Amino acid sequence: MPEAWSTIAPNCVQDGIPTLKCLEAVFSNIVKVAVSVITLALFIMLVVGGFKLLTSGGNPKATESARNTMTYAVIGLVIIIASYLIMRVIQSFTGVSVTTFEIPVYTTPATTP
Repeated sequence: MPEAWSTIAPNCVQDGIPTLKCLEAVFSNIVKVAVSVITLALFIMLVVGGFKLLTSGGNPKATESARNTMTYAVIGLVIIIASYLIMRVIQSFTGVSVTTFEIPVYTTPATTP
């Protein structure tokens, strides 16, 4: 199993044992999958809303439902983009990389007798 970790994140295995540094790769993969799923869901909701709007046939209730679906999908997209932009603004003001997950590695200084 440690061999698998060394292929995912080469710097996280120390003496054949996965360390906390391996969480960086796990967290990065989780975020990538989450962003992909959210993007896919937003696209599907926009398509469903458009399809409902096209097939509403002038029914005011169905048209309103389709518009609400599309509106909520666009609001979700705006929230995701705004949250990313807020993180980038925080990063530019503070200089701290908030969009990159990194666990610092502390080493103990060698003692000389």
